[in-house]
Amino acid sequence: MELTINGERRAFNGDPRRTLLDFLRLDCGLTGTKKGCDHGQCGACTVLVNGQRINSCLSLTLMHEGDTITTIEGVGTPDAPDPLQTAFVRHDGYQCGYCTPGQICSAKGMLAEIAAGWASAVTRDLEGEVVLTREELAERMSGNLCRCGAYSNIVDAILEVAGEARP
Repeated sequence: MELTINGERRAFNGDPRRTLLDFLRLDCGLTGTKKGCDHGQCGACTVLVNGQRINSCLSLTLMHEGDTITTIEGVGTPDAPDPLQTAFVRHDGYQCGYCTPGQICSAKGMLAEIAAGWASAVTRDLEGEVVLTREELAERMSGNLCRCGAYSNIVDAILEVAGEARP
């Protein structure tokens, strides 16, 4: 079977129990996606699958035949960083940096959800436009933990990119 990872077609013919996280890290050499808890509780392994964020530690590789996967390596480069990457640096949205790839991939997916009008558990008006408040952002990013406690800086970086705040 084949899947596309960061724009490159990749073949998978390994163990059907191989998680997407392990395939990315061990077979593809894409170590930006981190293994945190390995139970889907920390978000360090968040990647985008067909534009939607998932915990790659909870997903088997063979479930993604034909899918398009974006890891942090596919989000931006040192020479051409994504606006979220630039904002994370500007707002010091990291300390140790371990959770940062998952935070950025999750934030990209979250911003796409809001643009599509998807409601969350705290969306006030299910019929109207979804407004990115700090409460809305906190709810949507709650699956991504930062053990260093850089949350306020992470929120500021995401809000800047969303156009809700300026540096």
